[in-house]
Amino acid sequence: MNWIASLPMYNVTPALAADWRAFLADVLREAAPLTRIVEADESLDAFWRRADLLISQTCGYPLMHGLHEHVQLIATPEFDAPGCVGPNYSSVIVTRADGPVHSLDASRGLRVAFNQPDSNSGMNALRHAIAPLSRDGSYFGEAVVTGSHVGSLMAIAENRADIAAIDCVTMAFVRDGLPRLARAVREVAWTQASPGLPLVASNNVDASTVEALRSALDNALHANPVRTKRLRLKGFSRLSLTDYARIEQLENEALTFGYTRLA
Repeated sequence: MNWIASLPMYNVTPALAADWRAFLADVLREAAPLTRIVEADESLDAFWRRADLLISQTCGYPLMHGLHEHVQLIATPEFDAPGCVGPNYSSVIVTRADGPVHSLDASRGLRVAFNQPDSNSGMNALRHAIAPLSRDGSYFGEAVVTGSHVGSLMAIAENRADIAAIDCVTMAFVRDGLPRLARAVREVAWTQASPGLPLVASNNVDASTVEALRSALDNALHANPVRTKRLRLKGFSRLSLTDYARIEQLENEALTFGYTRLA
């Protein structure tokens, strides 16, 4: 098999994208040196299902909604960022810095931005936070799908939306690399925690290679401490699908209120 690899999830700035690519190159140099680093030239959902995928990072929501049948868990990064505890993360719910929203229950009927319908941090966790406030399955007046967390922040900053839930790791990277955008929003609340974005491999990858990848991840972490600090990495945990069932729990608790869609 001619393997491919990509880390597409936290490339908030070009400099950060270069760091992630260099980190991945170090991992592959040790564990699978013939692997090609690629850019996903198709939908991420299709990319994650590729039979030749050696390693990539996905979101926990699609993982628990069918993707787990095609991939195996390698590790979950632990980040040094507000809202992260071990391998678990939360989303920070933000609004415009000069806007009128100061609490969740003051956002009823307003415009919500979110990155993707299958995002745990941008959709599922926010839906869970809002569900107790919903009435007859509704709460927000309009939903704006932006394609990324940075896109959601820009929608708020440009007054195209009023509120959004942002993955706390992304928010930390935005504060590091896009401080003007970070200052354009302010915190309203936090969502509950769930396991963070896991590194996965195709089910075609054998067990010895998965173990080699785990070892190489740890070694790459310590090989370049300056880069590791820029990536806000602290370590890696080995979680199971049972751990990721927390994401389904958040979804099911929202559904008990009849709240199925943000708007």
